[in-house]
Amino acid sequence: MAAACISLAVLTALILRRHLVVVTVVGHSMLPTYRPNDRVLVRRGIVPKRGGVVVVELPSTERRSWELPPPGLGSPRGAVTARRWLVKRVAAGPGDPWTVETGAADRIPSGHLFLLGDNASVSFDSRQMGPFPVNRVLGTVWRRL
Repeated sequence: MAAACISLAVLTALILRRHLVVVTVVGHSMLPTYRPNDRVLVRRGIVPKRGGVVVVELPSTERRSWELPPPGLGSPRGAVTARRWLVKRVAAGPGDPWTVETGAADRIPSGHLFLLGDNASVSFDSRQMGPFPVNRVLGTVWRRL
């Protein structure tokens, strides 16, 4: 009986570890919602909705592109911790309108999200990068720890 309980506990921990990740907030771009060093629990594999907060991979700043494959549910833990992450709010999804810096109107392409920090004066987000690919989203912030 005890061995079965331990096996069930280990199995549950492995499943949760695959679907839940703890991320530490860095910087001031999400003030006042999240402060630097806040820790948030992120649910992987959840489709982000407008208004929700997500953790998205930061691309290489020199090329504004990604060098590693997208962070899927099957990614080993090292593949997640080796990347740099941003915590941002979903402002618009595929097909929604958005305005580019030149003032021209456009629509969010399929498979992309327009992400903004809550503290616009210091946030690096879609205003500088354009829409982020959905496959670069680690997951949706579930709660602060």
